[in-house]
Amino acid sequence: MAKEIKTEILIHATPEIIWSILTDFDNYPSWNPFIVALKGKVEKGNKIKVSIKPPNGKAMAFKPIIMTKIDNKELSWLGKVFIGGLFDGRHTFELIDNGNGTTTFIQREQFEGVFVGLFNPQKTINGFNEMNEKLKELAER
Repeated sequence: MAKEIKTEILIHATPEIIWSILTDFDNYPSWNPFIVALKGKVEKGNKIKVSIKPPNGKAMAFKPIIMTKIDNKELSWLGKVFIGGLFDGRHTFELIDNGNGTTTFIQREQFEGVFVGLFNPQKTINGFNEMNEKLKELAER
């Protein structure tokens, strides 16, 4: 079973500015209400540590592997709960340069596994939206 959630926001900043914020893992606790901690080196194949706190939800920490890193365009990681195939999530940040000084920022998560049908994504969607708004605010300063 599979499920995808996706949010997007228009940001009046270049992909380079947004990318610099997204890849500065040390500063996540100072601005990000959803991904409250992110540790590790931003390189494809690296294992990182992610701590999330969905609005009105339970905090969770996991250690995904960075799957894609295309500077100023895309960053994704794949996390698994316990073992692969039970509840796996591929989280992606995508930056689309609109060519006019604005960027469309897309945040998505693709879930797969046996337990996906039990997952209610609303709190995660709310967390994505809160993060998107804070990212927009920071990038547009």
